[in-house]
Amino acid sequence: MRMSGARILLEGLKREGVDTIFGLPGGAVLPIYDVLYDFEGLRHILVRQEAAAGHAAEGYARTTGRVGVCLVTSGPAATNLVTALQDALMDSIPIVALTGQVPTHLIGNDAFQEADNVGITRPCTKHNFLVKDGKDLGPILREAFHIASTGRPGPVHVDLPKDVLVKEAELVWPDKVQMRSYNPNYDGHPGQIKRAARLMLRARKPVLYVGGGVISADASAELAELVELTQIPVTQTLMGLGAFPMEHPLSLDMLGMHGSYYANMAVHHADVLVAVGARFDDRVTGRVDAFAPNAEIVHVDIDPSSISKNIKVDVPIVGDCRRVLRALIAAVKDELREDVASLAKEARKQWAAQIADWKRAHPFHFGWSDDAIKPQYVIQEISNLTRGEAMIVTGVGQHQMWAAQYYRFKHPRRWCTSGGLGTMGYGLPTAMGVAAAWPDRLVVNIDGDGSFQMNSQELATCHDNGLAVKTIIINNGGHGMVRQWQGIIYKGRFCSIDLGPSPDFVKLAEAYGCAGIRATKPSEVVPALEEAFATPGPVVVDVCVDKWEYVFPMVPAGGANTDMILEDPGAAAKDKAAKAQTGF
Repeated sequence: MRMSGARILLEGLKREGVDTIFGLPGGAVLPIYDVLYDFEGLRHILVRQEAAAGHAAEGYARTTGRVGVCLVTSGPAATNLVTALQDALMDSIPIVALTGQVPTHLIGNDAFQEADNVGITRPCTKHNFLVKDGKDLGPILREAFHIASTGRPGPVHVDLPKDVLVKEAELVWPDKVQMRSYNPNYDGHPGQIKRAARLMLRARKPVLYVGGGVISADASAELAELVELTQIPVTQTLMGLGAFPMEHPLSLDMLGMHGSYYANMAVHHADVLVAVGARFDDRVTGRVDAFAPNAEIVHVDIDPSSISKNIKVDVPIVGDCRRVLRALIAAVKDELREDVASLAKEARKQWAAQIADWKRAHPFHFGWSDDAIKPQYVIQEISNLTRGEAMIVTGVGQHQMWAAQYYRFKHPRRWCTSGGLGTMGYGLPTAMGVAAAWPDRLVVNIDGDGSFQMNSQELATCHDNGLAVKTIIINNGGHGMVRQWQGIIYKGRFCSIDLGPSPDFVKLAEAYGCAGIRATKPSEVVPALEEAFATPGPVVVDVCVDKWEYVFPMVPAGGANTDMILEDPGAAAKDKAAKAQTGF
């Protein structure tokens, strides 16, 4: 059947199971919107800025396990989308980004709203396509969704010249996708898996280190089975939170720069470290020559380029986390019948006792004030009120780290944050995508006043589309993480970090038709949160917190994870700055 390229595109999206598109129209993609006008089965959510479409697609994908889709026009719209594409690439989020392009005969002529979309997005996507003929649209869409969702997931970009969208062509829809140059390996090497099982059972001080790959592979059940079988403690990366329940006795919480003392110490002293679906990011390892210096390292990852990229490993296993964990469970059971772990039993008891001592000595903690709201307290109460069941999204900054430390995650796919790129402004638009995918769940965007202002216009999108995002602003009057680094690393030389009292976030929320609530003292926090969670529709809660509260533990840049700063060494500098600002 012949039809316009625009109709082929929408028919193809429908065949791929897409039900929601996040987008913003413009000249080059108007043929698509003209077909969308009376096209059934696709919901379009109109964002206010193109980057928000990409982040919303990320939120949709991260929490559903399906490919998120965004659609924007050519030129500046496509360049606005680049940040979201890079964010999705670094955090392995499967999205398909559709951009408009000038007609094929004008490409390269500096036509109105032309940009080299393919060239610009090549380094920030898993793959990209320029469609030159309508008959190729179906096969390209099939390949785009296949590439985005298989292997290590990631963003795929499809550039659509306007004339291709207008001209009629045959709808070609391949039953299967076969690409000679792209064949991810899903099953780990049996010999390496057996070797890993033996290491795990013989280890005296083992640690499991799990990342976002476990969530992407839907492997949390297999991880839990392996942990119960081996009784090995588990630490999670920022992207891996929720892969293993934090309330479990074997949970070590998060590791790395702002991770728990006990996780970092356990990894440092481990004799066997099993990394599953993690990439040894610098925020996790600290100084690489001091990371797990005495451990034999097993690394399970579907991306072969991630293995031994940052840290040299002893047992590399390339494969899907879920399949490899299943095989590892079977291998451990086989080895257990030989009772090879008996020699390690007593040492394991001592290891468990040591970890328990670290937990008792250095838990996550914060001071209390009857006058100023402590940001950690706000996160703690969000966790208590939601019982760890909410869909949690964050912006980037101190509030992000406090959320990772104090929210007690129970389930996978209920946590969205910008890990690799650290994109401020990520919170609200990503939460929109989560709310679109899960309209019956509580969606909480924990944001900072600086991060929130980078995409606050998306409150209009929330209001107009009935996306009941509850935004909790941890308002410390500035860019808190920059303030923390300037206070600790740069000896209190605070420069260009304060944002002042503008805007009034309650009035801003009300201007967009949303509810606005404010808390200025500790006694108001819980009532404000309860009201927000009970109020229908989108809500903004402005929580005015102690601006001088810092995130601890903290590993300074270039330091080893054992160099954790556990309390504020720069209190005098903060006092000096506070006195200078108040005049006292």
